[in-house]
Amino acid sequence: MVTVHRAYGFRFVMYANDHSPAHVHICGQGGEAKITLGGSQGLTLDWAIGISRADLRRIMEETELERERLMEAWRTVHD
Repeated sequence: MVTVHRAYGFRFVMYANDHSPAHVHICGQGGEAKITLGGSQGLTLDWAIGISRADLRRIMEETELERERLMEAWRTVHD
């Protein structure tokens, strides 16, 4: 597990040898989520457990802002 970003008390992590499509796991404050980074529909919240709607909104906005950097991190971790 590699932490690639931190924001709002959450860690954005990627696992080596994880499956496609490119995605990031978000952990913190007693909750977890998974967001797919690419695709024709843009960002996709795959699932979330124990994270408030307000925090999910912040996480999605942060992921969109950092999307290019996160995609580069995905390529670095998985190449």
